[in-house]
Amino acid sequence: MNEVRTLRSIVEEGLDNYAGVFVPGGQAPVVDLMQDPDMGEVLRHFHERSKPTAFLCHGPIAVAAAMPHAREFRAALIAGVPAKAAEWAKDWQYAGYRMTVFSNSEEKVVEDYILHAKLYFNVVDALQTAGGKVITTATDFEPHVVEDRELITGQNPRSDRALAGKFVAALERSLAMA
Repeated sequence: MNEVRTLRSIVEEGLDNYAGVFVPGGQAPVVDLMQDPDMGEVLRHFHERSKPTAFLCHGPIAVAAAMPHAREFRAALIAGVPAKAAEWAKDWQYAGYRMTVFSNSEEKVVEDYILHAKLYFNVVDALQTAGGKVITTATDFEPHVVEDRELITGQNPRSDRALAGKFVAALERSLAMA
């Protein structure tokens, strides 16, 4: 942790040196990463090369950063104008991908009993507005992982082991083809 690097420094170093990307959950993907231009550059690079990308819990919302207008997309979501958000998401690289993310009902539990605060928007709704095919479990906090092409998503923290297994397998396949 003493040699923390910025995404910009990694982009400048060259992304071809990396086999995959992993984004954990928490609030950072919802607040910062989903609108970070460097994250967008990383995701576009990996998407274009079909390199494995894995996201856990709230992490999948970070794929919004790949949009050319990610900041505007997020602002429209916060303003409560999903039609405008959908316009900003036009031609999104991950439209049509199957994915999962922390469900709306899981979010409500965390908002009501842990954070005692609400997010500006639901991540499920945001990804669906952008064109993602979001699949969540009927049972809250049950492990659930969805893999579609290079994108591997885990719904909640309990999905960590299954996600790690699929991510490692995808990295091994990708490296074997290199």
